[in-house]
Amino acid sequence: MSDSDWLMSSRERGNPATRLDRRHADGLAWTAGNEVRPLVHGASYFPELARCVRLMRAGDLLLFTDWRGDPDQALDDEGSEVADVLCAAAARGVVVKGLVWRSHLDRFAFSEQENRHLGEQIEAAGGECLRDMRVRPGGSHHQKFIVLRHPGRPDLDVAFAGGIDLCHSRYDAADHHGDRQRQPMAAVYGSRPPWHDVQLAVRGPAVGDIETVFRERWEDPTPLTRNPIDRAVDAARREDNTPGALPDQLPDPPPRGRQTVQVLRTYPKRRHGYPFAPEGERSIAHAYEKAVARAQSLIYLEDQYFWCKDVVRCFAVALRATPGLHLIAVLPHYPDQDGRLSLPPNLVGRQQALELIRRAGGDRVAVYGVENRAGTPVYVHAKVCLIDDVWASVGSDNVNRRSWTHDSELSCAILDEARDPREPVVVDRFGDGARVFARELRLELAREHLDRPAGDEADLLDPRAAFAAFADSARALDRWHADGRRGPRPPGRLRPYDTPRLSRRTLAWATPLYRAICDPDGRPGPLRRRHRF
Repeated sequence: MSDSDWLMSSRERGNPATRLDRRHADGLAWTAGNEVRPLVHGASYFPELARCVRLMRAGDLLLFTDWRGDPDQALDDEGSEVADVLCAAAARGVVVKGLVWRSHLDRFAFSEQENRHLGEQIEAAGGECLRDMRVRPGGSHHQKFIVLRHPGRPDLDVAFAGGIDLCHSRYDAADHHGDRQRQPMAAVYGSRPPWHDVQLAVRGPAVGDIETVFRERWEDPTPLTRNPIDRAVDAARREDNTPGALPDQLPDPPPRGRQTVQVLRTYPKRRHGYPFAPEGERSIAHAYEKAVARAQSLIYLEDQYFWCKDVVRCFAVALRATPGLHLIAVLPHYPDQDGRLSLPPNLVGRQQALELIRRAGGDRVAVYGVENRAGTPVYVHAKVCLIDDVWASVGSDNVNRRSWTHDSELSCAILDEARDPREPVVVDRFGDGARVFARELRLELAREHLDRPAGDEADLLDPRAAFAAFADSARALDRWHADGRRGPRPPGRLRPYDTPRLSRRTLAWATPLYRAICDPDGRPGPLRRRHRF
């Protein structure tokens, strides 16, 4: 197998302005020799992040981006709030630099105040945290990553990237009892909304790539906001709106593992373009289109949205072209916000997408929601795609038009050099063979959803057998609910997801809101008209 069969070249990335690929002396658009570990759920990620930050000392460098940051979100035990851990690092002399989305107003269920307060506390401790509104109208900075660099101690260098924000509701575990520090959500998720999510811990040369993503944004000379009211308020508060100097970038950490990592991004086409992406970047979309076209046996997805016909068309094409291909999608049963006006627009794109996919794949397509043992729906916030146990992607991006074209996103595509020796050793049509990282992540997620202990996975190794096991478990749980929950609850947490059915009248008013607000389009006009990325 050649990495170029699954990963994109610099040309295929489609953004010659970025230095992300030019920085590699070998001319490749990815790095080999990385050690990548999935951290499933905030209960795995947050304590590891706190541990690594506490090891930092004066002169080290901590860089982070976030969609939302709650200063009081606990990372592990008492006294481990996000602000406390980051401020303590800054007080020790660690160079702390952050970029958080400025956000819209709190009364619209966003996070303007939380992000401002986090920045104020970090600045008071000697760090620098800026609120970044360099987005398209209605857009956001959705990247969620942290880079820790240690001059003279490269063995400690690490980057965390994925779907988990440093905020409320994210501290959950596989039992899905929810975070005691909850974020307001739809009533169906209860008083402590269960939350399913995935982050990566990346060590090795790819840390330098993720750091470069931060540096490109930090060094952008465009004002952080062009809104005159915001600028006046910031001036009155004496809010820091001028990025300070970053120390010179260290050499990339040396190789230490067997995973190849390609850093993928989305940036929109903006009127005041990014100097590192003047026409935007849609390498996440390009990577999906390339990898999905190679699928033979199973595409496994976990996603928050799964919206938009243009976006899911590559899956439909693959399902039609390959009669043996199956697709499993694990999605939230319900949107995170309810209400007569907010709920229907959140269902329009999913209805369109699932209708297209099911027409293409029929009974080879299975879509599930998740609930915990108490029967409370679990909010699926993970952004994971696994293809034929070879190609893996984990990031901040959802399978929707907003994430593929409009907001800033960051994802990592991973190929493992190590083959998995367990049968079937090959499930793709090219003979590339199942790889340890992708297969182990699929099995870890499957064991959680099927209520199985570690090691109970022999019948899940074959992707098609796993497809059947998911279906059997979901049917059994659905029957138990239909029978009034009589008798012991069967193992498993999956329930079949029914495609929403909105009336023509509802679609008439909800579709324009969906397109303009929920799932806007950030492509240049010619690509938009051709339905291309």
